[in-house]
Amino acid sequence: MGDVIGIDQIFPELILGVGLALLVGNGLAMWKHRKGEQPAGVEGAFRPGRAWFLMAVGVVMGIWGGLSILG
Repeated sequence: MGDVIGIDQIFPELILGVGLALLVGNGLAMWKHRKGEQPAGVEGAFRPGRAWFLMAVGVVMGIWGGLSILG
């Protein structure tokens, strides 16, 4: 069944996609916070430490997924 679905190729692509989504999404959130924008209906303070941490996790996952696809 694994050969039909291609799990060996799908998993690195999934890791790459999630890593890039973490990187871009948190980068966009930090950029919008600097401009003074906030999503509608959201309460609470922006936590830049959390955004930086998730961006770092996204970079690691992106590198891991990219190297797995190339290697």
